[in-house]
Amino acid sequence: MAISTSAMSFGTSVSSYSCLRAGSFEKSSVLCNSQNPFRFNSLFSIRKSDGSSRSSVSRKSCRVRATLLRENKEEVVVEKSFAPESFPGNVRGGSNGGPPDDSSSNGLEKWVIKLEQSVNILLTESVIKILDTLYHDRNYARFFVLETIARVPYFAFISVLHMYESFGWWRRADYMKVHFAESWNEMHHLLIMEELGGNAWWFDRFLAQHIAIFYYFMTVLMYALSPRMAYHFSECVESHAYETYDKFIKDQGEELKNLPAPKIAVDYYTGGDLYLFDEFQTSREPNTRRPKIDNLYDVFMNIRDDEAEHCKTMKACQTHGSLRSPHTNPCDESEDDPGCPVPQADCIGIVDCIKKSVTDTQVSKR
Repeated sequence: MAISTSAMSFGTSVSSYSCLRAGSFEKSSVLCNSQNPFRFNSLFSIRKSDGSSRSSVSRKSCRVRATLLRENKEEVVVEKSFAPESFPGNVRGGSNGGPPDDSSSNGLEKWVIKLEQSVNILLTESVIKILDTLYHDRNYARFFVLETIARVPYFAFISVLHMYESFGWWRRADYMKVHFAESWNEMHHLLIMEELGGNAWWFDRFLAQHIAIFYYFMTVLMYALSPRMAYHFSECVESHAYETYDKFIKDQGEELKNLPAPKIAVDYYTGGDLYLFDEFQTSREPNTRRPKIDNLYDVFMNIRDDEAEHCKTMKACQTHGSLRSPHTNPCDESEDDPGCPVPQADCIGIVDCIKKSVTDTQVSKR
């Protein structure tokens, strides 16, 4: 029986986000015109050959990816999705983690997301003002504090997801893998700053560690109530880290080129198994980014670009279920193989998890 290709084509992919620098390139702020993050395209194409049909799967179309950056040797443009004044006109069809638009829920959803983003911006700007006051002329100490804080959200995400797994509410391994890889990357940033002397003062260690403790419990609570809000807050933090490193490179680039790279940076970026280095970069194919480290300038360029990758991943996470590990193989088995479409339990926040758990229990008793 003939099967129509258009009738059998289905799938989702994330559309590109067009990002433009605001004003001159020297400014680190970024404006982004985000478009609908979901569109339907051909994932499985059905072809006829000798009276039979088979499916052909494209790896790129099977994975839902984060927003792509524009890159060259000297710059990485990273999107900023959290300007509240630009939000209402840009949310369409589930953007920023919301459901597809409909007349009954779209207005409330926009208001909730705008509130979440506004709170996140207020929190982020408050911390930035404190850091600007304490570290306006102490770059390495500031970077040490930033990297101590930047690791915390990924610990918190994994903690909550482990709890969900214990109750049988969550079965999505990609999230666990990617968040661990992100924490591994941030840990090496921290080790680099320690080797550069950023943790030399007792006060800096005390401040960073106590902020991290508070940040951890705050993120756990936020992630349990609204994963979208927690991911957006982490995007705000990573975006600030990107801008901080970008400004530092522009201001002191020539001096950095004459300084040697720390050994820990050379080992992390160029030696050994780079599986985890590829794992947190969800918008890239594995093995496509291999940094060259010749001096301290190269180290900070790569740290800055890492922060841009974190921003893209956090942006993708705000659309529920869109995160995929770069190493996840697409389902390339035939349609007759029942092992391909394995259902995975998941939920959006602890309230949704409990609600689904109660519903499933009631259904199983019938």
